[in-house]
Amino acid sequence: MVTELTESVIRWDLVAAAAGLAAVVTLLAELLHARRVRRISGLAFGPSQQPSVAARAVPAIRVLAVAGLAGSLLVLAMAEPMSHRKDGGTVSFEKLKHVLIVLDVSPSMRLEDAGQKNDVSRMKRARDVMESYFQRIPMSEFRVTVIAVYTDAFPVVEDTKDAAVVRNILNDLPMHFAFVPGETNLFAGIEKAAEVAKGWRPRSATMVMVTDGDTVPATGMPRLPASIADVLIVGIGDPQKGSFINGKNSRQDVSTLRQIAARLGGTYHNGNEKHLSTALIEKLTTQMEGESKIQLTAREAALIVLGICIAFLAAIPFVLHYAGTTWQPGVRRRASPDDFATARTRSADLSSSASPSTAQG
Repeated sequence: MVTELTESVIRWDLVAAAAGLAAVVTLLAELLHARRVRRISGLAFGPSQQPSVAARAVPAIRVLAVAGLAGSLLVLAMAEPMSHRKDGGTVSFEKLKHVLIVLDVSPSMRLEDAGQKNDVSRMKRARDVMESYFQRIPMSEFRVTVIAVYTDAFPVVEDTKDAAVVRNILNDLPMHFAFVPGETNLFAGIEKAAEVAKGWRPRSATMVMVTDGDTVPATGMPRLPASIADVLIVGIGDPQKGSFINGKNSRQDVSTLRQIAARLGGTYHNGNEKHLSTALIEKLTTQMEGESKIQLTAREAALIVLGICIAFLAAIPFVLHYAGTTWQPGVRRRASPDDFATARTRSADLSSSASPSTAQG
């Protein structure tokens, strides 16, 4: 567990002064209250006139709780507010993340054999899979770069936060006309992605390759920079039955895509019928910059302290009521049969002693 306390705009001397002042005021109030309770200790604590251990600890707990309450409230007043909207707020450079999409735009991606019923184009299926992915990540923290790959590769858009721009690129845009016709070169897309991501912060990006696959060389896999935390290979197209294009039977080449994922240390996902699972998306997100580690800022620490102090203050009346003293006034032991016999005898004696006076009257 790693904790990070941010102290950028918080005056800790003022926080300490506020907590100390609150503690002193509460301590004086507790001393005054203790002097008043001492006068009626017999009524409050019974014949022993001694409070329980829990009652003795209450003044110290109340002083500490009030001090923590004052300090945490002042921290929250000085800390920078946070926005929890998916589309709001400016993300600092230290928290900015990247999604690097290597998109296969070869003519085979326009074949209609994708989807659950194999009746939509591969490019449209790629758009649906990526839109589902974007809907489940905080887009305000991400910047998207799309690299188109066919016989060569070039970036289409870099570091955009506008999902509509990415949607337009994935919406069956005929980008294959921008390339010289030929064989698909997936390695060119990986090389271009590595070049684009070279200047980013370490472990701040996820590379997503969307393709129907193609033959790749056995050697020469491009080396990815430290900025890419993980790689996801999404296969599109029917992996069983192929479709002919330019005299070639084209289908999703699962074995090749699995090989690319293994060589890049990433994950392969068959996106032809299923979207990316939530567990996979969370895994990809948490691996970026070690997001699984707990990041505790001063604001979160103040909220924790505030909750603990409020809980202690709210529990004090119940502690005093149920555990302030062991003395229970007005509670008697259960009467035994001998007690009832003694009471009847005493009542009979009183009646007999009262009879002569009544007769004389």
